Amino acid sequence: MFRNASRPTRLRLFAVGCVAALGIGAAAVPAAAASTADDRYTAEEIHTFLEDFYGEQGPGDFARKYGISPQLKEKVAASPEFDVLLCAQNIPVSIDVGAVTTAQSARVGWATVSTYWNGGSDKADFRAYVDLDATRPIQLLDVDCGSDG
Repeated sequence: MFRNASRPTRLRLFAVGCVAALGIGAAAVPAAAASTADDRYTAEEIHTFLEDFYGEQGPGDFARKYGISPQLKEKVAASPEFDVLLCAQNIPVSIDVGAVTTAQSARVGWATVSTYWNGGSDKADFRAYVDLDATRPIQLLDVDCGSDG
């Protein structure tokens, strides 16, 4: 008798399990609804992507094939004598990615990418743009080789 009193009955376990399942399901619905309304990459995610994309000396074959938008692929193909992704004709000594700015209403983020040349004594900057839409794989949308200033 003592033994039965200390254990919950099957019906009680079933009821507690149902309430818990309903509670978890109800809590998950608003979270899922909120995430679909705001599926955007963060500045931190974009920064990480750009650092991985450019690496130390420029994008590798995989990044060039899968890490850029179809429109940017066309731009790259139209300039075979110039590396559009690096805004250069040669391989830099090193690359740094600056702070990322995001324009939520435009659904785009960008950062200044600095390339270093001649043993690091010369520096060139350009802007790299990334789509914020996190429902798609993150990709480089465009590169602006124009000078700041």
